[in-house]
Amino acid sequence: MQSLRLLASRLTFALALLTASHAGRAAETAAPTPPPAAPTAEPAANRIENAVVKIFATQRYPDLSKPWTKQAPRDVTGTGIVIEGKRILTNAHVVLYGSQVQVQANQSGDKLPAIIEAVAPGIDLALLKLEDESFFDTHPPLVRANTLPGVKDTVMAYGFPTGGTSLAITKGIVSRIEFASYNYSVSGLRIQIDAAINPGNSGGPALVGDKMIGLAYSRLGGAENIGYIIPCEEIELFLADLADGAYDGKPALYDELQTLENPALRAFLKLDKSVEGIVVRTPYDTDPAYPLQNWDVISKIGDTSIDNEGKIKLGDNLRVNFSYLIQKLARDGKVPLTIVRQSKAQTIQLPVTSARAKLLPYLKGAYPSYFVYGPLVFAPATDDFVSVFTGSGSGGISTLWSMAGSPLVLRRGDKPAFDGEELVIVPSPFFSHKLQKGYGTPMGRVVHTVNGIAIKNLRHLVTVLRDAKEEFITIQFVGRFAESLVFPRKDMVAATEDILNDNGVRSQGSPDTLSVWNEKPQPAR
Repeated sequence: MQSLRLLASRLTFALALLTASHAGRAAETAAPTPPPAAPTAEPAANRIENAVVKIFATQRYPDLSKPWTKQAPRDVTGTGIVIEGKRILTNAHVVLYGSQVQVQANQSGDKLPAIIEAVAPGIDLALLKLEDESFFDTHPPLVRANTLPGVKDTVMAYGFPTGGTSLAITKGIVSRIEFASYNYSVSGLRIQIDAAINPGNSGGPALVGDKMIGLAYSRLGGAENIGYIIPCEEIELFLADLADGAYDGKPALYDELQTLENPALRAFLKLDKSVEGIVVRTPYDTDPAYPLQNWDVISKIGDTSIDNEGKIKLGDNLRVNFSYLIQKLARDGKVPLTIVRQSKAQTIQLPVTSARAKLLPYLKGAYPSYFVYGPLVFAPATDDFVSVFTGSGSGGISTLWSMAGSPLVLRRGDKPAFDGEELVIVPSPFFSHKLQKGYGTPMGRVVHTVNGIAIKNLRHLVTVLRDAKEEFITIQFVGRFAESLVFPRKDMVAATEDILNDNGVRSQGSPDTLSVWNEKPQPAR
């Protein structure tokens, strides 16, 4: 950059001398004065760097073993890029659970307060707005490419990674493009590059030439020079979804599929040699009206043929999973497919949805519900809770849950068996109190019944406790090796307030559970 500036300085000086010489001759010959030169456009490098910002966020994640509170605040930094509409685009994981977000322009000492306008944790994108929009008068948006880059294209990654405070630029090539998993069962196009991406780069732009091809969001741990970019095509889908003011998510297919490569499988299905496609192993929906059945072969999506590995061709040199076309072809919640069933081809309209119903849902930026009753805390089981307590360093708790027959393991991937089904767990050890004397901790146990009533979800549990008239409250859990808990009902209610005060718990429950607890009890039948 310094050499370029030195060259520019010398050219400017030479031009000044040449202009002076011409001016002298013009005076001698009385020649007309030439018109002034047009102003020089801002260099592309300056425009790019002017649109890149550093993001500071203070995050307050939920404490999953203490759902009434939050984890200690942690400060993180990332990168963002100015886009049209006076907005800043970044990664969701940079601002998720952000209690305070600030933005700092490149080469600026000021940090400007920002507001989180939208977050899509699945595709890892987020939009910010500034309280003072005059910032955008001097920081215009960066131009985005409207086509995918080519493999081997030279790419530049901009961001504010750890190891320094100023803007860093790394160089590499586009290594590969594929349709892959992001977060929370969401898939999308993904660009792999070998330009260095490190913590702090998240949300920064990657450019081919002077156009942005995507947003840095991840790197492969334990590997060298493998970084990932969210391409502009995914960004455009995200922004288009937000046009109505709400983010709905990407439509997807959740049927279980398998490849059609095995010759015995082809013979079993009595398929002609010309038939290629992907086999339906388990339809997502068991309703007889659902258009897919076990052993169907999906041979086309729209007018595009699917090969025996479930992939389609994009251009001359790119193959991706056929699911990529769902986000392009879906209309009114349906996508056109051609299937082969019992050796006959037919076309169907397959329902697709942006969210797969899960018995153990993801929090996706929300805080968990909870309810305190005596020395016990209850909460709905989430995939986040299971991930924390079965991850590395968990001390084999996953094995213990499996041995105990816990549905936290056995039903982790299931859909709810009925509308509103939740697994209600005890996420925390007992609060210290004489009422829990002699009982082992029920932490991580799934509630089966309260006073013999099977529990459907957390709101139902609160209702049962609220309406109970028996002398004792009896709680039984799902699985083996679990104690049954028996408590005097009046003592549990009386002790709750003291337990809350002793442990600094501000509220007996989250707003949704308190609304149930404070309702008028239903008359006994």
